[in-house]
Amino acid sequence: MIVAVAQRYFLEHGYAATTMSGIAAALGGSKGTLWTYFRSKEELFAAALADQAHRYQAELSQLLDPSIPVQTALERACASLFKKITSPEAIAVNRLIIAEGARFPQIARMFFDLAPKNTRALLATFIGDAMARGSLRKADPSEAAQALTALLMGGIHKQLLLGGIDDVDQNVARAEVHCAVDLFLRAYAPSQD
Repeated sequence: MIVAVAQRYFLEHGYAATTMSGIAAALGGSKGTLWTYFRSKEELFAAALADQAHRYQAELSQLLDPSIPVQTALERACASLFKKITSPEAIAVNRLIIAEGARFPQIARMFFDLAPKNTRALLATFIGDAMARGSLRKADPSEAAQALTALLMGGIHKQLLLGGIDDVDQNVARAEVHCAVDLFLRAYAPSQD
């Protein structure tokens, strides 16, 4: 409950304008009670980010199933990841980090470590295993995961971040995901020795 209210509060007010008193008031409780759970605004912000990130990464882990063909697993995982990163909540968090990360570098590091870095690590593990099985050509799995996420974050995601569009046409989204996975699989196709 505390974390959910804090998530909304941070997104509505930004990091700088959020206070523990404001969150306590939104909860309908006292600041003292809030302080017994979280020692600082930064700790509460970390908990709010971690809650979302860990829940999503658990879902993504299920989609990256090594027992199904690599293309199928990547298409499912990338469709899910694309939906996540283009959701209004994710766009709002990204905008908050971009807007306030220079003044509060600790929140930018926190966000990167909890969300993009951990998500890429999950993808890298799956990709590395696929490389070891010969389903993808051998390369650096971390670099491959970074390339795949970069493909997903180019078009629609960037337009949403910049306010060029307000919502995602699902046909365009499917095409963008398909294109990203197709390009990735072409780049990392096993050698035909």
